[in-house]
Amino acid sequence: MFIIDLKYIVPLEEVDSHIAAHVEYLDKYYQQNIFIASGRKVPRTGGVIIALADSVEDLEEIITEDPFHEHELAEFTITEFLTSKYHPDLKNLLDS
Repeated sequence: MFIIDLKYIVPLEEVDSHIAAHVEYLDKYYQQNIFIASGRKVPRTGGVIIALADSVEDLEEIITEDPFHEHELAEFTITEFLTSKYHPDLKNLLDS
């Protein structure tokens, strides 16, 4: 499992102009059961995506499709972690 940490590097007005495309990107990977949670940081300095992927390399490739990456609106950091405990409803996703 991975945490993708986004840190905005441009004014929010510029980020907001790409939100619709970013949501489409997120939806694509929610449908593939790769993204399992996402949202804005508080305060709004970036966002967080929780993801399931086979490797960090696969996830790096997926990130290149994000409009926030394509338009250099945010810096991306990936943290991999091994789940030792999780909500039972995630079992089907983690087993796939």
